[in-house]
Amino acid sequence: MLVDLPLARLREYESSQTEPDDFDEFWSATLAGARAVPVELEATRLDLPFSTIDVFDVSFRGWAGERVRGWLRLPRSSDGPLPAVVQYVGYSGGRGAPVDELFWASSGYAHLVMDTRGQGGSPMAEGTGDSGIPGATVGGVMTRGIEHRDDYYFRRVFTDAVRAVDAVRTHPAVDPRRVSVLGTSQGGGIALAVAGLVPELQAVSASVPFLCDFPRAIRVTDSDPYREIGRYLAAHRGATAAVTRTLAYFDAVNFSRRASAPALFSTALMDSTCPPSTVFGAYNAYSGPKDITVWEFNGHEGGGPLDLLASWRHVDRAGRAPR
Repeated sequence: MLVDLPLARLREYESSQTEPDDFDEFWSATLAGARAVPVELEATRLDLPFSTIDVFDVSFRGWAGERVRGWLRLPRSSDGPLPAVVQYVGYSGGRGAPVDELFWASSGYAHLVMDTRGQGGSPMAEGTGDSGIPGATVGGVMTRGIEHRDDYYFRRVFTDAVRAVDAVRTHPAVDPRRVSVLGTSQGGGIALAVAGLVPELQAVSASVPFLCDFPRAIRVTDSDPYREIGRYLAAHRGATAAVTRTLAYFDAVNFSRRASAPALFSTALMDSTCPPSTVFGAYNAYSGPKDITVWEFNGHEGGGPLDLLASWRHVDRAGRAPR
């Protein structure tokens, strides 16, 4: 069933999310603090039975200089520096296994997959913990530090995500001028945040993105992960104002207003996890060139492989556009 506004109204919808007066100063100071520590990309090549792709177990310095893990996949044969994509993963997921996600390197791109701190990790390698919380957890991070912007979980994640771009730009196989960011669900929301924080990205792709339009999202869906916030506020009845203030610093709507790289969004009209109005809230606020794919009869799976191919076409087209 359709879960939200009719499509004609979605195309006109504007988020009610407000913009903190010190939004830019907050993020400038946050990233300056992280960048005071060298990014120090480290890469160890894995012994895998691939003839066309090399896979590296990598780490770099993210929030507070902490080591963030990832996979870097490179096509084995290439002429000159490579375009790169940095991929952020879905909620409660991690970087997965080294044999996963071979599409982008097979298409001629350097492909960095960032492990999301404190979430799923990897079944075959070390995961990324969250600031003194040992190991990885599965789900349940939406309210971690939510009553103050300085402590909120996604301050650390978004900082890691920016540093992932910084890190891949230092790799000798990568053309630092041709770096794109992308993701699905939580990964799409992270990509939009990075688009608002990092200049001169080649392209952005956000499929059925999460972390968009919090004022509406936490009120129109009863599905996790947004519902985690609702359950928190049901138990902490006096915290609504503090939580609202915090979330304004981490909403993809406010990052979209600052983004300029060509962006491709997708949304699904039967998606109760990331309702389409929340996606359109970010899409309609996006300042750069943009397009959106609407999947009328799909839920949170969106377009699946069709979204992946559309992302490739979008990134490839942006790379061939005159600069």
